[in-house]
Amino acid sequence: MYKGGYGGGFGGGGNMQQLMRQAQQMQEKLKKAQEELADTEVEATSGGGMVTVVMTCDRKIQEIKINPEVVDKDDVEMLEDLIMAAINEAMEEVEKENERVMGPITGGLGGLI
Repeated sequence: MYKGGYGGGFGGGGNMQQLMRQAQQMQEKLKKAQEELADTEVEATSGGGMVTVVMTCDRKIQEIKINPEVVDKDDVEMLEDLIMAAINEAMEEVEKENERVMGPITGGLGGLI
């Protein structure tokens, strides 16, 4: 016999409050992890250290260092390739760090959040 109410399949208001508390705790953990990632830097190089990229784990480039020996006005394409390779390597390092920090919180969905 249906007695009415809005349990919504959660078994009553107490369980809903517990779910809301858990959701809020998860949001707080996510925010703290995102702040940690924004403060964490990774460094990647290409060309045997000729180009170095420093990037925060919130995907902001902080610094690009180019060894003057690699600057050749007749081969700008090589320099462009080295910069691109260093940035791509930095992005891979950022993804690893994101998974390390966010994975335990999100159950492996860290790169998606």
